Amino acid sequence: MEYRLLGRSGFKVPELCFGAGTFGGNNEFFKAWGETTQQEADRIVGICMDAGVNFFDTADVYSNGSSEEVLGKTLKPYKREDVLISTKTTFRFGEGPNNTGSSRYHMIQQLNGSLKRLGTDYVDVYHMHAFDALTPVEEVLTTLDQFVREGKVRYIACSNFSGWHLMKSLSVSERYGWAKYVGHQVYYSLIGRDYEWELMPLALDQGVGALVWSPLGWGRLTGKIRRGQPLPEKSRLQTKVVVDNGPQPEQEYVYKVVDALDEIAKETGKTVPQIALNWLLQRPTVSTLIIGARNEEQLKQNLGAVGWKLTPEQIAKLDAASEVQRAYPYWHQVQFGERNPLPV
Repeated sequence: MEYRLLGRSGFKVPELCFGAGTFGGNNEFFKAWGETTQQEADRIVGICMDAGVNFFDTADVYSNGSSEEVLGKTLKPYKREDVLISTKTTFRFGEGPNNTGSSRYHMIQQLNGSLKRLGTDYVDVYHMHAFDALTPVEEVLTTLDQFVREGKVRYIACSNFSGWHLMKSLSVSERYGWAKYVGHQVYYSLIGRDYEWELMPLALDQGVGALVWSPLGWGRLTGKIRRGQPLPEKSRLQTKVVVDNGPQPEQEYVYKVVDALDEIAKETGKTVPQIALNWLLQRPTVSTLIIGARNEEQLKQNLGAVGWKLTPEQIAKLDAASEVQRAYPYWHQVQFGERNPLPV
């Protein structure tokens, strides 16, 4: 397992990170992703640690805190310095007008709750799970800076920000000398390349590492979805709330990309998900891919995405199959490639 710097920081993370969203599934949305028990979580984390994947990602809202609790118990036998923990806040956690957002009130409450559930006195990466347009950016960042100074958080990151959200935040941190976002947890996959249009150039310019969530396209690049075949019975895509709250690419577009993946699978002897993950690992700004797994078999297959590289010709084939019409102003900017080169 290779390690990469997280953005323009001195912090190194493994190129694969395990997403604990399946741990403790106790509502409709997260049950669709998986219902990993404590015993199963112990085995999965053990496999990860043996493979060098010592980075684990969760969030306060994942199964209403149950994911953090299960992960915390699973990591208890390991030395704290041997594992890296990422968690998040911003979404609603309970009733009441102040139990949501990125206000100082909510963030302090949620970080302390996360630390208790995880059984640790600090987290390595703390994410703002979404942009809160009602809380001043200065309030968010001074609170995060306080967490860093107190030693409760090592590095700060954001998730699902637009380009101007992230740039404004970086500017405010620079103005006051506060801790800066060094990571951005983003959706990026072979069937979801919007990240490349603005966020990737920004990340290259400002030194922000991408922590990629749902790198298999919201479960569409598992190798089980093809033309003329029904959805697998245990696919998360069988659950309406999951489909409605995720990316919704055109079905024919998905099939076109899978066709290209199948061709390369025959050439390499690798699986569709391994190829899709390896493609991402060769993109600029990517620090780590957050992989999930319902079971040990899925995990071991995903771990096979590292230790080898697609050829330039294979990457070009996948690029061509997954290219889509860009939104404005990006379709216009690509016409000025002489002075406005693409990041990939």
